[in-house]
Amino acid sequence: MTGPLQGVTVIELAGIGPGLRRDAAGRHGARVIRIDRIPSSRGGAFEAMMRNDSLVDRGRESIALDIKDARAVEAVLGLVERADILIEGFRPGVTEKLGLGPEVCRQRNPRLVYGRMTGWGQTGPLARAAGHDLNYIAISGALHAMGPADRPPSPPLNLVGDYGGGGMLLVVGVLAALHAARVSGQGQVVDAAMCDGAAQLMSAQYALLAKGPGRMGARPMSSTAPRPSTAAMPARWPLHRHRPDRAAVLARTAAALRFDNPLFERPWDRSTWPAQKAALAALFAKRTRDEWCALLEGSDACFAPVLGMAEAAAHPHNVARRTFVERDGALQPAPAPRFDRTPSEPAAPAPPIGRDSAALLREIGLGETDIAAWQAAGVVSCT
Repeated sequence: MTGPLQGVTVIELAGIGPGLRRDAAGRHGARVIRIDRIPSSRGGAFEAMMRNDSLVDRGRESIALDIKDARAVEAVLGLVERADILIEGFRPGVTEKLGLGPEVCRQRNPRLVYGRMTGWGQTGPLARAAGHDLNYIAISGALHAMGPADRPPSPPLNLVGDYGGGGMLLVVGVLAALHAARVSGQGQVVDAAMCDGAAQLMSAQYALLAKGPGRMGARPMSSTAPRPSTAAMPARWPLHRHRPDRAAVLARTAAALRFDNPLFERPWDRSTWPAQKAALAALFAKRTRDEWCALLEGSDACFAPVLGMAEAAAHPHNVARRTFVERDGALQPAPAPRFDRTPSEPAAPAPPIGRDSAALLREIGLGETDIAAWQAAGVVSCT
């Protein structure tokens, strides 16, 4: 592995939902050891979800243990002694019942950063309730702010709660705590909740709300303002309210579009927005997406083609920046952000569950006889 996190060891207690989303540290060079469940002979839907065959599982080592067995718990604690960070995504109280809660782990390793990823957080009336990504962003105010004002909110995939407000802010939290641990010698628990993170991502919108509801509009991230609204439209109309040269930007854009309509002389008059939207829709329907790109490329108009996932990797800008890479036959996003001194490279493919079991048990002192006995007893699975 390459990247700025070389030398950092992360233990991940495998789980579904948010437990699958913390791949960012591994992309930047950390050693990530995933504690997997032993696959059952029956298989099933849960087993299928837990297979380490996803791009978000790449770059890990996998040890498959029955952590309901005391010997397996002791093995995990042996790995914890050598780790910097532990990450878990169970409901509050589950790891405590398993004997792997924060107090036990930090007794073995006082410098350990213990990252907890949940939807509702470790405290509060909903802490032990079931939930999904959409529920978590709903109570933050984020979901209500999305989509056309005259329709129900538009769910933003699971990017705002699960990946953004959850996984990415967990990475921020554990790396901040890791820095503090290296200064003080003491680790701490990081309580990362998707509902908290989604609220954090809404800071700019809440800043507008503080200035008065009128500054928000019906929905700040909606299509209330005039912009193309159908899937065929290639760009969003640029309205640079806070730029001193916004009139010049609008004039350049109109010139590039070969579009002259007095409606757009008052871009912030909300009463004209429906008519502006209709005029734009009629305009953009006259050309294909690629024809508009050819016309607007090189102008200072704020536009971009709406690309499908299969098309994105071929866009010249993405090609130039190597935003996407192919490894082992799989197209995948390249590590981001970029580092000029310790660049990160795409990680190796996800391992089969239990591929590294024997090697990791040897690291904590088990001999071949013990490993064989554990495997025979169903405590460990060695692929």
